[in-house]
Amino acid sequence: MTFVDNVLLGAAAAFVFTSLVALYRIVDGPTMPDRVIAVNVVGSNVVIVIALLAAAIGEPGALDIALVYALLNFLLSIAISKFTVERGGVL
Repeated sequence: MTFVDNVLLGAAAAFVFTSLVALYRIVDGPTMPDRVIAVNVVGSNVVIVIALLAAAIGEPGALDIALVYALLNFLLSIAISKFTVERGGVL
């Protein structure tokens, strides 16, 4: 493994740790907007980790997976926001 691969894997590990911290906010968030933002952060971090791992192992096909996951993460955020507003809550 080269130095660049190690740096990419280290950055991926840092984003995984950030996602674990955000999981606390998902479980113990005091309000619904906190939980929605935390879910969005975790989803974005997953996309970043997939992209970093794809670059580290030299597998460009994984970038397609990251792109699809990013689109699904965006749609999930929109759906949760729409559901919350229709229920009478305000984001």
